[in-house]
Order: sequence, then C-alpha cells, then structure tokens
Amino acid sequence: MNAATGRTAAAELHQLLSESRDVAQRRADARAAAIDDSALVLYGAAALARRLGVPFRSGGSLCGSKAADAQAAFESAQTLLPTMLGGVNFVLHTAGWLEGGLAMGYEKFVMDADQAGMMHTLLAGVDLSENGQALDAIREVGPGKHFLGCAHTQANFQTAFYRSPLADNNSVEQWEAEGAKDTIQRANALWKKQLAEYEAPPLEAAVDEALNDYINRRKASFPDSNI
Repeated sequence: MNAATGRTAAAELHQLLSESRDVAQRRADARAAAIDDSALVLYGAAALARRLGVPFRSGGSLCGSKAADAQAAFESAQTLLPTMLGGVNFVLHTAGWLEGGLAMGYEKFVMDADQAGMMHTLLAGVDLSENGQALDAIREVGPGKHFLGCAHTQANFQTAFYRSPLADNNSVEQWEAEGAKDTIQRANALWKKQLAEYEAPPLEAAVDEALNDYINRRKASFPDSNI
C-alpha cells in the first residue's frame, strides 16, 4: 500500500494506491488490483481522509486485463463501486485503464464512461421531490392497476432512468438480426462514431495560440520520458 498526503498553499490532498503483485506479473511489473483487499484498504483510507478533513484521491476503473473483456469488466466494476461508496473526491483513472495501468484502450474507455454514468446516477441518490415520489400518479391510478399510461409515466419515462449507450437488452432474435454484436464490437463502433462527429468547442484564436505556445514550450523543457 502506498499512501501520501501532499500539502499545497491552498489545501492538502490525501492519496492512496493499494496493489498486489503475483510472481507472473512481477516480470512485467504490472500492477494487479486485489479487488477485495483494495476495497477494504480504500474504505479505511477514505475514513482517515474524512477524519483529517482533507480531499481524497484514489480508485478508478482498475483492472489487470490486457483487453476489454469480462475480466476487465468485473475488475473495473469492483474497483469503481468502492471508489464511489468510499467517497473518493478525485478519481484519476476512471476510464480506459488496462494491463494494470500499462496500457489503455478506446473500447475500454467508452465502456468505463458508461459505468461512470451509472455511478453518477447512483450518487445522485433517491429523488425525494414531489415529481420523484410520483404521489400524484399513485393517487391517479389507484390499487390494482398499472402505471404505464398515466400522465406521470408519459412525462418522465424517457429521462427517469439511466440508459446505457452500449448495453443490448433486446430479444435474442433482434440481437441476431442486428449482427449479434458483443460489447466490444458495440464499444468499437461507439468511439469511432464519437470521434467522427466530434466538434471542438469554440475558442478565441488568440487564446488557442497562447495555449499551444505554452504547451510547446513546456514539452520542450523536459524529455518525453524520464525512464
């Protein structure tokens, strides 16, 4: 376990990296997340950060898999969920992490971004507003009936729940008719579509020139790698 508390003029930042390495992974020096152990350490460190009153940096969608496969999915989910429930303030590796941090992948990136959207909904908590509790709908429909046609359902069903851009919940017949694509194939199509449709946000020419000049000067001031 590596933990550190850094102090700046404005604030302190408590950060944590918990890792385990087996013999096979040592030869590649790849960080392998021990999911259950890491979660317990993260919860403890998060409690310490709250006790100290400092922001906490840790967690992410971490995995040891080399591809955006089932291992990557369940390991990333099992590290992202404790990150959210533990109250981490700054998450550096939310999307794209592969091979213990030695690589990243575009398919993994959009899969993780999808999970992050789900976590955003989870952390929003239960909607206790009048609309969220839908008491008008309960009074309108009454016992023994369904809510599909009531006014509240019609007004909210498109936005009430998080809808994954990647998950396929159609029937097997429809899935087969559409090419029987798995998650990696759908993720591949999604990131390519997003890049093709990307439009850079408007930026004043002078600001853009100044930023590029700063970037180029900073990059020229030190080597590309310190290894």
